[in-house]
Amino acid sequence: MNAVLVAGATGNVGRTVVAALQARGTPVRAFVRDEVAARRLLGPGTELALGDFRDPASLVRALRGVDAVFLTSADGPEKVAHETAVIDAAVAASVGRIVKLSSPHALIGSDLVFWDWHGRIEQHLRASGVPVVCLRAGFLMSNLLSAADMISATGRIAAPAGEARIAMIDPLDVGACAAVTLTTDGHAGRTYRLTGPQAVSYHAVAAALSAATGRSVQYVNVSDEDARAGLSASGAPDWLTAALVTMFAKLRNGAGEDTTGTVRSLTGRRPRTVAEWLVDHAHAFAVG
Repeated sequence: MNAVLVAGATGNVGRTVVAALQARGTPVRAFVRDEVAARRLLGPGTELALGDFRDPASLVRALRGVDAVFLTSADGPEKVAHETAVIDAAVAASVGRIVKLSSPHALIGSDLVFWDWHGRIEQHLRASGVPVVCLRAGFLMSNLLSAADMISATGRIAAPAGEARIAMIDPLDVGACAAVTLTTDGHAGRTYRLTGPQAVSYHAVAAALSAATGRSVQYVNVSDEDARAGLSASGAPDWLTAALVTMFAKLRNGAGEDTTGTVRSLTGRRPRTVAEWLVDHAHAFAVG
């Protein structure tokens, strides 16, 4: 096949898609803004297409000779505009398949902006006429990296998670599933729900962090109000602060606890555990 274009190729999931496609021998083109950062993250042998979601000409160049697109982008108020621009450019380029990274729930009008954005993008994608696959991935284990500085400095992981059990998924497993759906037949029109192997609490995450780092790490449950104040004090934009507080409220109500066997059915191997991911990333949580 011709190249697969990976949009959002330097993100936590995008880079795993690039690696998984390369491992399958599939030609890959990475759509990136920063060439230096992309070379560091993706390696010197990856073909880069430099551009910006807001630059239609760069999307046209990136899509030349492309058979399929993996679609993701950074969260933010421009997410819908960015991803629909890629979809429209892919339609014009007669791309044969788009695999979109989505959220566990895609619901236009949801009070959680992540779900609303993905609902709008999925709607646009399904109306485009391009064969589509949606990968609705659960809570990414890499989200835990946002607490790395706190854990390194204090030995605590604080979140308004209560006793929520969350089926966190390793981005490597998302990338593996994306590579399969981008390069094999039988997936057009499908929506796949991707989760880790088991739903774990933040207490379990703290215990796994302790084992992985060799130091005591404690989970501290905080109120929504304290979480909101802490995020605002850290400089998080208002939209992100509101979204994270809303997301954790939904997780406390069970929104992330269901597990599926989709990773195994698509890839032939079991999904990785939080403990395994934390061993691989223990250095990020070590004392500075």
